[in-house]
Amino acid sequence: MLVRRRRRRRRRRRRRRASSSMASQTLVLQVMAAMLQLRPFSTSLSPSPRFPGWTTNSILSILAAIPSFFFLSTRSIGRQPTTRHRSPLKPRPLRLHTLAVHRDPSRIHLGVSQALAFYSWVESHCGFIHNESTCRAMCRILAKSNNLRILWRFLRSNQTLVTTTTITSIIKVLGDEGLAKEALAAFYRMKQLHCKPDVIAYNTLISALCRIGDFKNARSLLEQMELPGARCSPDTYTYTILIGYYCRRSMETGCRKAIRRRIWEANHMFRRMLFKGFVPDVVTYNCLINGLCKSYRIERALEVFDEMLQRGCVPNRVTYNSFIRYYSVVNEVDKGVEMMRAMVARKHGVPMSSSYTPIIHSLCEAGRVEEARDFLVEMVQFGSVPREYTYKLVCDALSRLGVDGFGADLRRRIEDGIDARFRSVMRVKPIMQRPK
Repeated sequence: MLVRRRRRRRRRRRRRRASSSMASQTLVLQVMAAMLQLRPFSTSLSPSPRFPGWTTNSILSILAAIPSFFFLSTRSIGRQPTTRHRSPLKPRPLRLHTLAVHRDPSRIHLGVSQALAFYSWVESHCGFIHNESTCRAMCRILAKSNNLRILWRFLRSNQTLVTTTTITSIIKVLGDEGLAKEALAAFYRMKQLHCKPDVIAYNTLISALCRIGDFKNARSLLEQMELPGARCSPDTYTYTILIGYYCRRSMETGCRKAIRRRIWEANHMFRRMLFKGFVPDVVTYNCLINGLCKSYRIERALEVFDEMLQRGCVPNRVTYNSFIRYYSVVNEVDKGVEMMRAMVARKHGVPMSSSYTPIIHSLCEAGRVEEARDFLVEMVQFGSVPREYTYKLVCDALSRLGVDGFGADLRRRIEDGIDARFRSVMRVKPIMQRPK
């Protein structure tokens, strides 16, 4: 009886969650339709009598949907929400370029005006009392529109709702837009708004400065945090940000001297971190090892890896993937295979597609097609789906040798997995060009 009651309660909860999510989606679409139709938010526009009332979650969902309807350009529709393969971000002067490239200024102005109208209409005509969460969401919209005059005016008018978390969110949005100077100005406006910066605000600002390559101001902020008696002292993540961006910016330049300089600064920051008494975590080690492997400093990378094991920090799959990619690039694929086997033997992680892919590509380039086929079969047996390019590469190499390396069941399983991944990412039903 108790088990049945629990199951009924779970079913009721699931139904309630599903109904609430459907209702919130419908509400967002209705409000977005009113905004796009330029229907004014006034006394003539009133909610239905059956409407239970505005909540914080409903208003947050509507404010979060405004940038996707008004701020995105046509060339940005369908993009994947990732920054992994994006080109290096450059500082953008706001005076010369008031808006981001390829965005329609009229649509952005319309989105800002409709958001402000909805924000005031909910408070004045619906009796909703705004809190820190809704104020933060509105500030994010104004920051994404790059209209800083209205943003500062809005912050001064809603000073009682502004907190350190709100300013930190604004700094992050401006940093993502490439407006590092404006993010620095927002950081120094905290004192005017009676907010005290914390270590999260410092880390967000340092990350925004490092993204555009302004390491001078980033290091000056770190030195302020390291002063005796400072309000906020740095943590492990502060040094990890600088180490990671030093290694990343080193590979974005084609100059060997610049690469050596950035890698030296990353090593110096790592030693400085140890001298200050901070214990690096696995993310810190991964950033440094990845930069060393990509700059072909494998001896130093192995030293850092041994030091990582001696300090008791357990590596993960990302750590081993850095070595696997290096050995695959320099045509020492056997050492990469040994590193992957060592990861499994030490129980430091399970190899996935990111571990098998460089090994398979290196084996195909070396002419060891049968071994590449065996690794592809092993990857599928462990539950990973290969990339379409990797699968076609192995199939083409096997067809040139006149060998059919995959059975009908295994081939169907791989192709169905690739199609399913396409549908989940692109939200369409593409027809994969299957290799003959």
